[in-house]
Amino acid sequence: MSTITVSDGTEIFYKEWGEGQPIVFHHGWPLSGDDWDTQMMFFAQQGYRVIAHDRRGHGRSSPSAKGNDMDTFAADLATVTRHLGLRNAIHIGHSTGGGEVIRYVAQYGGGGRVAKAVLLGAIPPRLGQSPSNPDGVPPAVIDGIRAGVLANRAQFYRDFAAGPFYGFNRPGAVVSQGVIDNWFRQAMAGDIKAQYECITAFTDTDFTADLQSIDQPVLIMHGEDDQVAPIATTSRVAVTLLKNGSLKTYPGFPHGMATTHADVINADILAFIRS
Repeated sequence: MSTITVSDGTEIFYKEWGEGQPIVFHHGWPLSGDDWDTQMMFFAQQGYRVIAHDRRGHGRSSPSAKGNDMDTFAADLATVTRHLGLRNAIHIGHSTGGGEVIRYVAQYGGGGRVAKAVLLGAIPPRLGQSPSNPDGVPPAVIDGIRAGVLANRAQFYRDFAAGPFYGFNRPGAVVSQGVIDNWFRQAMAGDIKAQYECITAFTDTDFTADLQSIDQPVLIMHGEDDQVAPIATTSRVAVTLLKNGSLKTYPGFPHGMATTHADVINADILAFIRS
């Protein structure tokens, strides 16, 4: 198993294969790098070197009693990319992973390390409601997530995957039990304390300054029926803060569109990378 030990002793798991320009995938909460399996197989077949890590306290990385915040997530990833010697990389992040991408690129992406970035259903500039983001996700909703994780995270995770994450709660949705089970498998592999503290990281972190500081091209992709990260207060705002950003939206697509509509998403990411 490939792991690297970061400065505080936490072991970060990563997997990689292929050759060529590197593509680094950043997963959403509370999942693991396995959530990108479809994309990793596709882009490796297109001639790219693909890498996915498990965020601290998630998946196969070691449990983390501290450091469950965006600055530490980005620092962990910087340690991994230095270890692998990555240059001219494409960084792709979904949901919480999109915030991780933005913080990483802003703090560590200079000097030829990062060529481009892609965000899917991502949380920047800020997911949660605040004085500067009055239309963000209300505190009561976020507290409900916390309560669900604390009370019975197994049931909460099953309901979340079977409901809003993939839009399986919509009338006429084609529900995949395998997709639900795979989401649950990844989520339950992680550490409850890290996942619980990560809720604050993905709801309260403000990425405004990070977005404004990035020079590299950034493609933002967002489903218009995203029930987890509402597009109006996330991606539609984020694109206005970037120097070189573009936004592509998808009518009817859910938060987990990289899984439910992988053929469309993969093709659009490939076109952006090659442009």
